[in-house]
Amino acid sequence: MIKTFPFQSPVESPVVLLVTPPLMQPNTPYPATAMLTGWLHEKGISTCQADLGIELLNRVFSRHGLSALFDEALKNQIIDLPPAIRRTLALRQNYEDTIDLVRAFLRKPTPDIATRIVRGGWLPEGDRFQTSADLGFAFGTSGITDKAKFMATRYLHDLTDFVAQCITPHFELIRYGERLAVSLPSFNPMKQALIAQPSLPDKWMIELLENHLKSAKPHIVAFTVPFPGNLYGALRCAQHIRKHHPQTVTLMGGGYPTTELRQMTDPALLGFMHLVILDDGIQGLTRAIEMVQKNQNHPMPPSSAYFDGQQVVYTPPSPLPVDFAHWPGPDFSGLPHHLYFPLPDTTNPMHRLWSDGRWNKLTLAHGCYWHQCAFCDTRLDYIGRYEAGNASTIADTMQKVAEQTGSTGFHFTDEAAPPALLKALSLEILRRGMQVTWWGNIRFEKSFSPDLCRLMALAGCVAVTGGIETASNRLLKLMNKGVTLEQAAHTCHNFTKAGIMVHAYLMYGFPTQTAQETIDSLEMVRQMFETGIVQSAFWHRFALTVHSPVNTHPERFGIAPQQTRPNPFANNEVPFSEKNQTQHDEFGDGLRNALFNYMQQTGFEVPLNRWFATRVPRTTHPPQLVALWCKTPPTTLPAPHSQLLWPGWPVTFAPTEKNLTTLLVETPTTTLKIKIPTRLATELTATLDEAGCKPMSVGQFVVKLRLTTSEADLLWTERWMVQLRQAGLLVV
Repeated sequence: MIKTFPFQSPVESPVVLLVTPPLMQPNTPYPATAMLTGWLHEKGISTCQADLGIELLNRVFSRHGLSALFDEALKNQIIDLPPAIRRTLALRQNYEDTIDLVRAFLRKPTPDIATRIVRGGWLPEGDRFQTSADLGFAFGTSGITDKAKFMATRYLHDLTDFVAQCITPHFELIRYGERLAVSLPSFNPMKQALIAQPSLPDKWMIELLENHLKSAKPHIVAFTVPFPGNLYGALRCAQHIRKHHPQTVTLMGGGYPTTELRQMTDPALLGFMHLVILDDGIQGLTRAIEMVQKNQNHPMPPSSAYFDGQQVVYTPPSPLPVDFAHWPGPDFSGLPHHLYFPLPDTTNPMHRLWSDGRWNKLTLAHGCYWHQCAFCDTRLDYIGRYEAGNASTIADTMQKVAEQTGSTGFHFTDEAAPPALLKALSLEILRRGMQVTWWGNIRFEKSFSPDLCRLMALAGCVAVTGGIETASNRLLKLMNKGVTLEQAAHTCHNFTKAGIMVHAYLMYGFPTQTAQETIDSLEMVRQMFETGIVQSAFWHRFALTVHSPVNTHPERFGIAPQQTRPNPFANNEVPFSEKNQTQHDEFGDGLRNALFNYMQQTGFEVPLNRWFATRVPRTTHPPQLVALWCKTPPTTLPAPHSQLLWPGWPVTFAPTEKNLTTLLVETPTTTLKIKIPTRLATELTATLDEAGCKPMSVGQFVVKLRLTTSEADLLWTERWMVQLRQAGLLVV
C-alpha cells in the first residue's frame, strides 16, 4: 500500500472525529457532519462530531474573550486606525460589561433585555448602527424583541470589524479566511498565511480542537469544507494535528473541494490532509476507515485525491451501496445545541430566515430532478445524479431530529425539492399530526398549483426559494431553465396567496444579455415586488464555472473561455470573453440599490434610470404586466385521479331554507357560511369527515356524493364548490 496513512499496524475499532471548521452561520449546525455521523453510526463505527465555528464564536463573544482581544489590540499598537475602531477601543469597558448578556439574549430573548437594548444608551453603538434600516418603519412599536435582536446583531458586527482591523483580517462573522480561498489558482497565498504566526482566534480554535482530540482520542479527523470561508480553519487545524498528533489521519471533504479541487496538481494541500474526498463523502470516508482497520494493500477510496510521492492522483467514483431513499437520517447528537444563536441582520422577514431561528437542515432528494440549467454545475455528481427520498422515511427523520435538537423547524437544502415529493411529505405530515415548520428550494414550475401550495402551507411550509434568474423569456430558453417568466409569476402568486413567502435568486450578465434585457428584468422584478408575489431576492453576477454546460459548449453562448489549462490548485470560475459588448458590471450597483429598496417596500415609483450612474434604455414592459398575469384564473379542472383533502375544519348546519342548507365552516380564523343543495348535505359532510382523515380521489368523491354524470361535469363550477375550495377543500 502507498504509505498515505501513518499507521504502522491495523486499528481494529477506529474512532472518527468529524469537524466543521470556522466559520458558518451561528444560528444552526451545518448538516454535513450530522449526515455522516448518521451513516457511520449505522455501520457501528465510533463517531464524534464537533462544530469549532460555534465554539470559537462563543469564545470570542464573551467577557474573557473580548478582554484578551482588547489587550492584544493594545499590544499590537496599530496606528492610523479608522475612527470607528478607535471608538470601539475607547468603549472597551462597555463592550466587556454587555457582551455576555447580549449573547445570552440572542440565545433566549427576554423582554427585560430587549427593552433595555431598544431604549438605547446601554449597548455601545458603532458604524454598523449608522447604516441600519429605518427601524421604526420595520418594527413599529410592538416588535421590541425583533428590533433588539437586530440591534444586537449590529453590535456583534461592530466587534467583528474591530477584530478584523486589530487582530486578524481573516475573522468575519460567518466566515474565516475567505479572502484567502476565493478564486485561489495557486496554493501559495494560503501556504504563506499558514506559515505566519497564528492569531489569537487561531490559538483559541486550536485549543478547542485539542479539547476534542483529548476527549475523543480519534484515529481519523475528517473536516467538512463546504465553502471557501472554511478552508483556512480546516488547514490550521490539520497543521496542528500533523505536528502534534502524527499518528492521526486527516481528511477533507465538502462542497469546496468537490467543486474547486478536482484538477489540483500542486500537492501542497496534501501535506496537511492525507486525503481529499470529493462528492458525497460517504463512500470515500467509509473506505478510508477500512484502510485504517486493515492497513494492508487496499484500494484507495473512490472519488478522492491523494499524493503518491510523485504526483496528485485522483481515484474514480464508485456507486453507493444503497440508494438515497435508504440512507440513514442525520444524527445531531453530540453537537452543542445550547451554544447556537441567531444573527438577524436584515429587517426583511423572508431574507432573515437564513440567519434567524434554529433550522434543522435536511435533504429530501439527492441531486436536481431537472439538472439541465446551462449555468449550473450539472456535470457534478451532487447535482447530476438524482435520487428521491421517501416521504414516510423523511417524516420519521424529522421526528427523530426534532427530539434530538428540541427544534421543530426544518430547512430542506435541496438543489430543487421535487413537487411530487413535497406533496407526499405534506400529506404524511398531516396524516401524522406533526406540528413542524419548514422551507426549502424549489423550481418555479406549473406543478405548484394553488392547491398544492395551500397543502404545503397547511403542513407547515412558510417559505420557498427558487431561481427566476433573469426576467427574459429569451434568456430563460437559452439557459434551458424549463419555465417561462409568466409561469414563474403564476407560481410565485400561488405560493404568496397560500401565505408562503417567496425568495427569488436573480442573475445578470448572462452571455448575450443586452442592456435592454437587463432593464426589462429589473422592471419585472419591480412589478413582482409591487404586486407582492415576491418578498425577497438577491442579484448574482453570472460566473462561468468549469462544470457547467456553458463552459462545455461556449460557442452556443457567444463566449470564449480565456483559460487554456487548469490552475495548479483551485479551478472553478473561468475567465472568458464575450462577443456581446454589453458592460454588465455597470449595472451591478443600480440593480442592488433598486432591489434593496423594493425589499423594504419602497422605491416602486422611482424611474428605473434613476438607479444607475450611466444612461440606460427605457423598459419595454407595460407597468401592470405582472398584475395582469396574476389575475388570470386557472382554466384546468381536476383530473379524476387527483387527490382530494379536507383540512379537518369543523362543519355544522344552520337552519334549512327551502332547498338549500347553510354549512358553517369553522376555520382557525373565521366562520364561513356556504349554501349547498339540501339533498347533498348529509353525504357532503360525511365525505368531508372522511377526506379529513385520509385523501380520496376526485372520482371517489363524486361517487360518494351520488352525483349523476351531468351533475359531476358541472360540480367544479358550482358556486358552493368554489366557496368550499376557498374554505380549504384541496385537490392535489
